[in-house]
Order: sequence, then C-alpha cells, then structure tokens
Amino acid sequence: MTLSLACTLAESARRFPKQVAVIEGEHRVSYEELWRQARSLAAGLRELGVQPGDRVALLCPNTVDFPRAYFAILGAGAVVVPVHLLLTADEVGFVLTDSEARLLVCAAGFAEVARQAGAATGVPVATLGEEEGRGTRLEDVAAVVRPLASYEPRQAGDPAVVLYTSGTTGRPKGAVLTHLNLVMNATVNSFDANGLGRDDVVLGCLPLFHTFGQTVAMNGAFRCGVPLVLQPRFDAAAAIELMLRENVTVFLGVPTMYLALLEAAEGRAELPAPRLCISGGAALPVPVQERFHATFGVPVYEGYGLSETSPTATVNQPDLGNRPGTVGPPIWGVEVEIARPDVDDRIELLGPGEPGEIVVRGHNVFAGYLNRPEETAAVLVDGWFRTGDIGVKDAEGFVSVVDRKKDLIIRGGFNVYPREVEDTLLGHPAVGQVAVIGVPDERYGEEILAVVVPSEGAERPGAEEIVEWARERLGRHKYPRRVEFVDTLPLGPSHKVLKRELRRQFAQA
Repeated sequence: MTLSLACTLAESARRFPKQVAVIEGEHRVSYEELWRQARSLAAGLRELGVQPGDRVALLCPNTVDFPRAYFAILGAGAVVVPVHLLLTADEVGFVLTDSEARLLVCAAGFAEVARQAGAATGVPVATLGEEEGRGTRLEDVAAVVRPLASYEPRQAGDPAVVLYTSGTTGRPKGAVLTHLNLVMNATVNSFDANGLGRDDVVLGCLPLFHTFGQTVAMNGAFRCGVPLVLQPRFDAAAAIELMLRENVTVFLGVPTMYLALLEAAEGRAELPAPRLCISGGAALPVPVQERFHATFGVPVYEGYGLSETSPTATVNQPDLGNRPGTVGPPIWGVEVEIARPDVDDRIELLGPGEPGEIVVRGHNVFAGYLNRPEETAAVLVDGWFRTGDIGVKDAEGFVSVVDRKKDLIIRGGFNVYPREVEDTLLGHPAVGQVAVIGVPDERYGEEILAVVVPSEGAERPGAEEIVEWARERLGRHKYPRRVEFVDTLPLGPSHKVLKRELRRQFAQA
C-alpha cells in the first residue's frame, strides 16, 4: 500500500489552493504556493544526489522554511531527520553520523554550526535563505531544474521521520516513525480528537523540530487545510498579541507555556479567547488548569504521548468530556493499558485503578530505534510499546499519568511520585513553579527535594514554610525535607523541565 506523509500538504494544495497555509509575521503563503515551493526544493535535493530512502537532516527554526524543506524532503521520497536548535556542533555531528544522513539542510542562521558538524562528519550542507557565495544554497540548485510533478510514492510502512529522543540516559536514540504513523496521528488529532473546522487558525509556537509541534500543530493544520501561524521563538506576551491579531482559535502548548501566558495576561484589558487549548509534553498541574480557565475563559485539554507514539496516545477531547488531572482516553484506533512494571519479558495487564506501566498498541507506535535492535526489543514487547511511565486507568478509560518510572523517588522503601508533591506545592500562593526530585541520602536512600521558582511579585517564603505547608497536606513519606529556590528551572528544547540537570546540580549539595 502506497502512502506518503507529503500528501498532507499536497492534498490541501489540491483542495484549497488559495487558502493561506502559513503566516509568519507579515508573510503569508498559500497552500498552492507552499506545495510548489516544496516540489521545487525537492527537485533541488535530487540534483544534490538525494535518493528515495535517504535520510536528510533538517536544522531550521519556526519559519516558513521549515515546512518548505520538510515537505521537500518527503516529496523527494527521503526521510526527515529534524535536529533541535540548541545542539552544539558536536551534538549535531552525532545525529548526522548516527542517522547516516546523506545531507544536512539548514536555515541561514544556523549555517556556522551546520558547517562545523558537516566538516567533522563528511556530510554535505545545503543552506536555505543564505546570501550567495557562502556554499551551496538549496534555492539556487532548485532554480535551474524543473520542480517535481508530485511526491515520490512510498510504502505506508516506510520510514518518514527519524526523531531523536532527548536522551535522559546516555546518547539520544533515533525513533523511526512511518508514513502511516504520522498520517494517522495528524488525521486522528485533527478530525477525531480536536475537531478542527474550516474556520480554525492554529498557533505554531511549539518547536517544529519536536514531535508535538510537528505532528499536532503543523501536520494537523495542513491535514485540514487551515492556517498555521508561526512564532519563531515562544514569547508569551508576543503570543497573546499574535493570537489577537490573527484570530487564533487553537493553542497548543506545554505547561511552562501556560504558566508564562498566565503571567503575561496579568493587567491586560484584552485577552484572546481560543476555542481549544491543548497541553502535552509534561504534566499540567490542576491548579494551573484552573487558573488558565478562569483567566482566558477556556478549559485546557491535557493529552499524553511520546516521540515513539507519533506522539499522541491519549487526550481529553471536547466530545468525550474533560477531566482535569487525567490525560484523557486513548485516541481513535489506539489501545492504552496499564501493565505490571516489574515484568520485563512479557506484558501482564492490570485492572482499572491499579497503578503500573503505561503500554500502547496501535497505528501510532513507531517502527523501532534506528540501528538499535536490542533497545527496540526492550520496549516493543508482545505487540505493545512500553512507555516507561507509571499511570492508572479508570473504569471509563481515562488515563492518569502518575510519573516517569525514572523520576520515581524511593524514600526509605516507600514510592513517592513527584507529580503528586508538585501539584500540592503549587497550591501555595508563593510557589510559581516547582520541580520535585530525589537526591542521594545515606539514611533513606533518596531524600525529597523541591526546587521552587517563587511566584512573580510574591515575597520569597522560607524553606521551612514550604516544608510545613507540604507536611500538613501530604503523607509523612511524601513531603519534601529540602527546599531550594531558583530564578528559573532548566528547560529542554520542548520546554520540558530537565530534572536530570536539577539532580546533577543538587545531588552533591
């Protein structure tokens, strides 16, 4: 069966040619024009030797060049390897080598890092938008050849994108996602879960090199043929202005973005009123959901997924009800269950209300880790993907994520789930953000440490006050004995809190 992820753009260009596809500042590009430009760049890739099945790395921010190049690579029948923008040249080089990339396509602003990585690995570099005389420009190559007539046909099970995981332990791994994985996830998110319509406008402030922004925002918008408004770098105050100016109806973000929007909203007379707000990437505390609903007048629908699940596995949905504190039921066509976490060689499912490891089966589950058969076999067991997350599922199918298996704190033999402690601490009026981690302790094995960012404008509380607040509201084995105050929490490129960095920072203290 042939299927290409490129059809998400090609079909909308055929059906809605004059509809605006991408808005970037004052720049507007129609579906017809965007697909023409992608086909032109695809022909340029062919001239540079890219063949169907080759892997092509893409280093580009949230500008119109990202979808142009992304769909050019897919249109040529190649596999996209998105590279996140915060990597050093050495780290980019690792991705190039590990993915066996045939070419690195980069935006002009990242040319220096790209060339350093390319020189170290022997991978050629083609730039987008850079002035002439500075190496190979993909547009120049494309300008002298005829655009491809259409996209190269691929098999549904062929690789479409290789997404490198954040690598919480050791080197990152390339998750291989197929055309079927990504076409289905964009389709199900847009039509079944989110109910996008012809009048919707999607804000693309999530990094497009990351799975959430790429699949749910960009591919989801293109699947429906609606405008995608790009914000090259997230800024909450600017995002509010952008939503007002472009009449954005759908906002997709991670918890730190929702917190930033709440801070930016203080004192403003006019706020946007999107019809749909979706959170993913990390746990969104219930108090934050409640504050956002009260401030913006719209509920937040929390979902759950991973790079390996394309990404969406579950999500609260307008048609099925919203239950804050849960990540909703499984999306259409996907099974999500809870399995015994201590059994590695097989899947033993648990009943409703029993905590265990979240496992996923369906059209969204990836093909495996690139060139890592042993690590693939460890997570793909009995047809299920083992997520490494601990959760519970109620009798009506709504899933709650308790915590990461890796983030679980074991204090004196008792399991402590950081999310529960964080949700409690966020109820303190002086706590703006918090991350709870385990640090080594001679007596208990691990001790509970709360890293707190005070609320803006609030007087900084004492550590003893925070400890006492938690002690009154949590079990004796759960409340933090240590509190550290910081100005900001370390964030990864997808705006997740990097708890490994906090553990490294405070483990020796």
